[in-house]
Amino acid sequence: MNKVNFWFLTSLLISLLVALPILTVFISFFGTTSGYFDLLKNTFLYSYINQSLIILLGVLILTFIFGVFSAYFVSFYDFPGVNFFKWALILSFAVPAYIYAYSLTAFFENFGTLFSILTNLFGEGNYNTKIPKFDGMLGAILSMSFSLFGYVYVLTRASFYHQSNNLIEVSKNLGLSARESFFKIVLPSARPAIVAGLALVAMECLADFGTVSFFSVQTLTTGIYNSWLAFDDLNTANQLSFFLLLIIFIIFFIENISRGEAKYHHNTQGFKPIPKIKLNRKIGFFITAFCTILFILSFLFPTIQMLYWTIKFPKYLQDVDILALNLNTLLLVILASIFLISISFFINFGNRVSKSKVLDYLSFFSISGYALPGVILAVAFITFFSWLSDFVSSSFGLVGMKGIFIGSVFGLIVAYFIRFYSLAFNGIKSTYLKINTSIDESSYLLGFSKFKTFRKIHFPYLKNSIFLIGVLISIEIIKELPITLILRPFNFETFATKAYAYASQDLLEAAALPSLFLIFWASLMIFITSKYILSEK
Repeated sequence: MNKVNFWFLTSLLISLLVALPILTVFISFFGTTSGYFDLLKNTFLYSYINQSLIILLGVLILTFIFGVFSAYFVSFYDFPGVNFFKWALILSFAVPAYIYAYSLTAFFENFGTLFSILTNLFGEGNYNTKIPKFDGMLGAILSMSFSLFGYVYVLTRASFYHQSNNLIEVSKNLGLSARESFFKIVLPSARPAIVAGLALVAMECLADFGTVSFFSVQTLTTGIYNSWLAFDDLNTANQLSFFLLLIIFIIFFIENISRGEAKYHHNTQGFKPIPKIKLNRKIGFFITAFCTILFILSFLFPTIQMLYWTIKFPKYLQDVDILALNLNTLLLVILASIFLISISFFINFGNRVSKSKVLDYLSFFSISGYALPGVILAVAFITFFSWLSDFVSSSFGLVGMKGIFIGSVFGLIVAYFIRFYSLAFNGIKSTYLKINTSIDESSYLLGFSKFKTFRKIHFPYLKNSIFLIGVLISIEIIKELPITLILRPFNFETFATKAYAYASQDLLEAAALPSLFLIFWASLMIFITSKYILSEK
């Protein structure tokens, strides 16, 4: 077997592995329809779809406002606290939407935190009738918006920073005001980044399970989970997954059509960094207030609420095995990171040395797993390996194969690989593209083999990317709920699953400690990587 065939077959196998959930969902949709699915079609299916779309629309509007305007302010203006808000606003990534939902409910519920504050300040009173309630669909939209706007903020912020000052100078020469320049020049130029951020928000929103489940909002995601867990009907779960996947594909198709042939790049040779505009005290105050409120609501509010509960209810500390939760989470993070980064290095190197367009197409297809909601991936994962186990058992008499992939750490790692492969692959590929291929040719002339070229030349240049990619994967795994909840081994808990287990039993106070640790570890990793994400060097 020649080397090109070896790289081709390897990329093909990985692409097929990532494609398994999509293929499984597609095949299952045209399979035998159960009585439960027929019941859903006549009762709740359209309600699932409508509520999913309403939440999606609300979250997209709010994340656009929060993300774009905050990115615009810190990119173009000099105001008190701007250097702090550059990185502080991305800490919202550390708070999953389902944990934000716990905090939102606890603060505004009857006799909740706000009630206690008002009682201590003003004495006894009937405050519950005056305290607003953020539950149901409104609570879900707010929780997801404050948790997810960081996607739009980070990508838009990077796009604004790389916009040339030439564009701003042209707008001034045309007599446009700052407001007109924003809507006619700055915002359209950042369109690809904004749309990319909103697309990530849309996928995360449609994939959310913990938040909508907590607020008892019936969406396609909760329908998928209930079909499998409550009714033991994998077929219906896959059929509902098909509708959710269809919505995601329609979103991408509409965006692609709306973009048309528009081009958004500029001539980098004429690039000029944009000098920040010094604001007067009044306008600077309002912008500082906007960023401060956004930071408080998105990060400090849920963190302080969890800390308050942890201190107020110490009796729950003994019920949570923090050491086991840390070890379990660390185990998943280390194993998944090693597996993902190793395979990504391997495939990127294979694509480079083989110079095959077919491999590039296969690799591009193999990173599509990130677009799959976790609950779809988990259900499709179980469906496929149940089929495979039944086939192997009936054909070869082998039993127990299902247990290797379902309800095991190994199965979790494989599912994480499918879900987060794009993070590792694209992270390494973006660095690989900076290494000129002439360096490879020079090393071959010096007698270096391809492996020695990788070990002596490529790897030293790429090793700095390993740390960043590992941290990004770790953040995703720490926060991941549906995949871990469905595929984990028996009695195997992480911070996310433990917090969800308590919250599902209406023990929000007990969920505080694992939630606080989750926020802490995610915040620490985000703080470390912020200098890479928002570097201006």
